[in-house]
Amino acid sequence: MVKVRSIATETAPPEARPAAAIHALLVERAQAADVQAWSRLYQEHFDGVFRHVRFLTGDDDLAEDLTQETFAKAMTSIASFRGQSSFSTWLGGIAINVVREQWRWQRNTRTAHGRMENMQAVEPQADGAPERVNLQKTRAKVLYTILEGMPAGLREIFVLRDLQGMPAREIAAQLGISEGNVAVRATRARARVRAELERLGWLSPRQGA
Repeated sequence: MVKVRSIATETAPPEARPAAAIHALLVERAQAADVQAWSRLYQEHFDGVFRHVRFLTGDDDLAEDLTQETFAKAMTSIASFRGQSSFSTWLGGIAINVVREQWRWQRNTRTAHGRMENMQAVEPQADGAPERVNLQKTRAKVLYTILEGMPAGLREIFVLRDLQGMPAREIAAQLGISEGNVAVRATRARARVRAELERLGWLSPRQGA
């Protein structure tokens, strides 16, 4: 059965169309190599992808570069987007793969100090006392150092679930795994992070552990 698009929707002025319909039309036109449509999608989604990548890397400069790379890859593969998930989820999945490539290419982090400073921009605190800010920066540095030593699969889950607060369903869609698998990995990641924080003296050992 051939799906017939509503003429009223197609010919209606942009302000009269539902936002979802406008976005779907932009995607369709971008898939047909419409540069202006792609530019609109880029503008609409850049900030969200950048925040996503910054959480994963903890580095503003690196996040900027990897976000640009994400959109470059998305532009060349947009024809493969089938709408089985939202466009933002599809972009998020590409971003994760780009970050994975970066992790494989450079195992150690070149900007640990910049990373802990950027954590303040990600999660600003109300109390700006210098002592508290310095303590928060140090904690962020310790946390990212711990994450760097973890398997990529656990690191991704911890950042997405515990730092970024992303719903399990969204994480599952971006990583291509089940929600149950997300829960299992999240539990393992939290246990490893806690064990390392206890070992380093940042957390008190649990009683009876």
